[in-house]
Amino acid sequence: MRDQALCGSLNDEELSALKALGRHRTLERGQTLIWAGEEAMVCANLLSGVLKLSAATADGREQIVGLLYPADFVGRPYAEAAEHTVTALTDAELCVFPRKPFEAALEDHVRMERLLLRRTLAALDEARARMLLLGRKTAEEKVASFLLDMAQHLGGAGGRAGGAHEPGAVSFELPVTRAQIADVLGLTIETVSRQMTRLKRAGLIDLPSGRMVTIRNPPALQDLAEAA
Repeated sequence: MRDQALCGSLNDEELSALKALGRHRTLERGQTLIWAGEEAMVCANLLSGVLKLSAATADGREQIVGLLYPADFVGRPYAEAAEHTVTALTDAELCVFPRKPFEAALEDHVRMERLLLRRTLAALDEARARMLLLGRKTAEEKVASFLLDMAQHLGGAGGRAGGAHEPGAVSFELPVTRAQIADVLGLTIETVSRQMTRLKRAGLIDLPSGRMVTIRNPPALQDLAEAA
């Protein structure tokens, strides 16, 4: 995971600075690392597992605004208060840095600061792509895109390639419920269930058991996701 995370782009001096600050931490499924509105105490690199970013709506309901996967950066340097609540959807491992010493390390290592900025801008691009996903695609295209995104992030580590299905098929366990998928995509749980059943009947995916999903034909599912 070091090769994919921020650490993968750092030189020995920069890595030593982070190593002096970092502490290994584990989260159990459902445990919260950061609460929205509270003082931002930590930043982190996610080593394994999946986290959700959530905010509260005006009527008190939770809205999932993003998902974090292994190698993603967690938290916001230079922000006094946390904007989103960060909670583990699965058991997770992180390398955690106290925010203020981490900010000082960034100021002492300008190249590291620029690398983090680059990653932040890439995350912004992903957020804009998600806005397009929510605003322009049909329900079927949204669900197809979501499953492909899951396969990209989880099909290598937490999933399996190939198996009893066609070459290139990918299996993985969804870290979210269908209700949470509906929350992320701006759909109802009934619509999500209906679309996944349609994809299964079309032979594009299998739903073997529990939260397991197998994408039988990734290219065909990609064509469907990009139909918009």
